[in-house]
Amino acid sequence: MLSTSPSQVPLLIGCGAGFSGDRWDAAVPVVRTLIARGGPAVLMFETLAERTLALAQLQRRQNPQAGYEPTLARFIRPVLADCIAHGIPIVGNFGAAHPHGAAACLQALAQTLGLPPLRIGVVEGDDVLAQLTPEQLAQVRGPHPGAPVSANAYLGAQGIAACLRAGAQIVVTGRVADPALALGPMLAHFGWAEDDWDRLAAGTIAGHLLECGAQVCGGYFADPGLKDVPDLAHVGFPVLSMAADGRFTVGKADHTGGCVDERTVKEQLLYEIHDPAAYLTPDVVADISAVQVQAIGPNQVQVSGVRGHPRPATLKTTACFEGGWLAEGEISYAGPNAVARARLAAEVVRTRLAEQAPALAPLRCDLIGVASLFNDDASDWARAQGAEAATDPLALTDVRLRVAARSPQREDAEQLTREVLALYTCGPAGGAGVRTAITPRLASESWYVPRAWIQERWSLL
Repeated sequence: MLSTSPSQVPLLIGCGAGFSGDRWDAAVPVVRTLIARGGPAVLMFETLAERTLALAQLQRRQNPQAGYEPTLARFIRPVLADCIAHGIPIVGNFGAAHPHGAAACLQALAQTLGLPPLRIGVVEGDDVLAQLTPEQLAQVRGPHPGAPVSANAYLGAQGIAACLRAGAQIVVTGRVADPALALGPMLAHFGWAEDDWDRLAAGTIAGHLLECGAQVCGGYFADPGLKDVPDLAHVGFPVLSMAADGRFTVGKADHTGGCVDERTVKEQLLYEIHDPAAYLTPDVVADISAVQVQAIGPNQVQVSGVRGHPRPATLKTTACFEGGWLAEGEISYAGPNAVARARLAAEVVRTRLAEQAPALAPLRCDLIGVASLFNDDASDWARAQGAEAATDPLALTDVRLRVAARSPQREDAEQLTREVLALYTCGPAGGAGVRTAITPRLASESWYVPRAWIQERWSLL
């Protein structure tokens, strides 16, 4: 059971998801491990990336009841009963653009499982547009000319900690900094002061190692023959033990694949870190420039030496704007001269769209298998790299053409998908496996909003 008053007992935190598309069964061995090891424990789910939040905003615009993690029940169903029975709180940012909708979904799930009503804490206040005056908005917004459809600030750990101190069994948030999902339980359990910068930084870095799920356990680390990871198909998710003094040990769920060693921890430690001496978060500026990483046993790595500095005066905010439409079309070519046929198909589509939908410039044409990852929107790189392959008709026998463009008008976007579809019979020869899609887009930019303008709040349902 998580302590609701300051404790010196170590706290276990397990991670059940590192992003919205993660495995639904990953949390099961994590919870079993937390139960087996005993003592205070928390399960966190990190399911909210910038792109995921933008998609959630679009979903809620279409359906006011939507906007939270669409597979929330699939994530929580396998572990909810065990977590409630053993007093293991669940903390997750699966509220996305609609935290109260997520809370309602969880209450319905509990009823389905025959559980009593849940005590659910909801953290709000990340919606910047609901709080800023027009004058304040003019001061912080960037160069985008359109009206923002959403703007969400990265909140810190205080609201999460308050919910847990009040006895929440589940805490639902929208946009918070990912490490705050772990730091919040630490604040509630250990009672760290809001200006205990070194401990706040240690908790933030611990959350940073947890937030991407299996990455620290060898998932994103694996590279056959160079960085081998055992039983990757059953890679475990992380379980971390935090001490009251800020030292912590990273491990993984028992009886799972993967590995946790100095290499996996160091790689995840530097993941998405711009300045190792100044990792800016809403709670603290963390400094890992003198951190110590030491293996102390199989799949057990101790981290110490994290330092902290006062938190920034502003909160980073991601603002989204209507961005028109993204049109995509794909078609495959195989056999002799496949590359040349795919290139011809690209030029056919490019020529026809220049005549019929000139607003679709630039038109991106990728030859997947030849030039896609390093290509640019105008396809100049692909043309240059493909010159050699084009001289050898047998250089590649399987290639997939992808054509894509942005458009403010759906009609132009539809024209692109029809031109790709028409390649079936209009040539060149041998095209097959067409896939087309038209997706509404949100453009984004970052704002930096004075902390005093944002009013974080929490409630216990």
